[in-house]
Amino acid sequence: MEAERNKVAELQSNHLALSRELATAKSQELNQRRELVHASDEIEQLKKKHSREVMDLEMDIKKRDREIREVNEDLRVCRSDLDRERETVSSLKSTISHQSTAHLSLSTQNHALEAQSTALQSQIDFYARTVSELTLKLESAEQRVDEMKKEAMESEFVRRKLHNMVQELKGNIRVFCRVRPDADRLQANMLFPDTRDHKEIVISSSSSSATGQERKEVHNFGFDRVFEPESTQAEVFEEISQLAQSCTDGYNVCIFAYGQTGSGKSFTMEGGSSEASAGMIPRAVEQVFRVADEMKSKGWEYKMEGQFLEIYNETINDLLGKGEFDKKKHEIKHDTKTTTTRVTDVEVVPLHSASQVRSLLTLAQSRRSVAATLMNERSSRSHSVFTLRISGVNVGVDGTVGSGERCEGSLNLVDLAGSERLNVSFANGADKERVKETQSINKSLSALGDVIAALGEKGEKGGDKHIPYRNSKLTYLLQNSLSGNSKTLMVLNLSPLAAHLNESLTSLRFATKVNNTTIGTAKKQTKSS
Repeated sequence: MEAERNKVAELQSNHLALSRELATAKSQELNQRRELVHASDEIEQLKKKHSREVMDLEMDIKKRDREIREVNEDLRVCRSDLDRERETVSSLKSTISHQSTAHLSLSTQNHALEAQSTALQSQIDFYARTVSELTLKLESAEQRVDEMKKEAMESEFVRRKLHNMVQELKGNIRVFCRVRPDADRLQANMLFPDTRDHKEIVISSSSSSATGQERKEVHNFGFDRVFEPESTQAEVFEEISQLAQSCTDGYNVCIFAYGQTGSGKSFTMEGGSSEASAGMIPRAVEQVFRVADEMKSKGWEYKMEGQFLEIYNETINDLLGKGEFDKKKHEIKHDTKTTTTRVTDVEVVPLHSASQVRSLLTLAQSRRSVAATLMNERSSRSHSVFTLRISGVNVGVDGTVGSGERCEGSLNLVDLAGSERLNVSFANGADKERVKETQSINKSLSALGDVIAALGEKGEKGGDKHIPYRNSKLTYLLQNSLSGNSKTLMVLNLSPLAAHLNESLTSLRFATKVNNTTIGTAKKQTKSS
């Protein structure tokens, strides 16, 4: 039993031992299982990590591949640039070689040019000395030319002055002839042979005789001055400037334009709108104002007044008046003591500047009677007379008492209506008013011719021959200008056209008669205080 108990005890002991071993084995198995789970987790984490690393490596590989491609492309470009640079270097080497050769050639040329430059510099120095000497000679010559020009101008001034004195002493009416330019239509055969003094005009004409044969004639005319077609307004006025200036010295001066219709009388006297084309009236007035201003330094003071009249159909109209024409009756009054002429009821305007006179001219031109004839589209149908009266007194200057001497002068500038034959201006006689005007114009111009003829006969024979001044308003108004109390000048205007040749010859013959007429020497109108 004891043995069984021992066996049971031993068995129990073994059982306990086995239970403990089993528990230990179970515990080990659990630990192993936990280790296995832990190891599985680690393996899973390692797999994930490996997967991430693989992905990163793949991305890195792709990046490296891309970089490799870029580097290869850069390498290709660099190789291409290198090849190009090599070609450039090769070209530059070739260019340098050529340049070296050219440099040697240029160096040789440079040495040659330096030698030439030295030779040229020597020539330049020589020429500079020559130019300097020539400049001095030129300056000396120019100075001499200026002196000669001045002497020539002074000589011309003296010549004009002496000529004026001779003409004044002769007492003749001076006559200038001016030919109007017209290059578009058929010209008459006019020559100007006197190229030095410009005093002659020659006209050649041809006509058929009664037997049908052509007859050629040459007409020679001589005047105090002949102006060719290219003469300017300034050149014409230069010749009459001293005459116009005489009114400031106390003389009566009369300048009148005569000629056929369309010969340029109004242009000569009144001119155009530009300064270069200004006529004798504005130029004379400007000179009178300029001389009056210069005379202030010599103690003279001047007052000036002007009037502008027209004679239309033997009626005097006031071109500066405010009323209608033919409403007032104007009478001509002569003062034999002062040898002055006045017209009643006309507007006498005090003048203060030359520009004021230009405004008056514009006003007068707008009121003057004009019309068309067969000879000219716009023909002056009246005689116009612009009168500038000037009175001066010597009052002294800078506190010095003047002499008190007084002078009174006048400047009459007359634009006569166009002279023309009735059958030329109005061939059909249709316009009776124009015919009447032409008859009136021709009558007054004929009266002027009668006065000139009578004066010429009186000058030749002497005595108290009657002068028919009263036969027309024109001659009566100009009585003092034609009777020896005035310095008188007639500007004969001619048309250069062949169609006007007969009228031109008639005008030239009349002007010759005027030029040969002696009216006496003008007297200075002065008074002492």
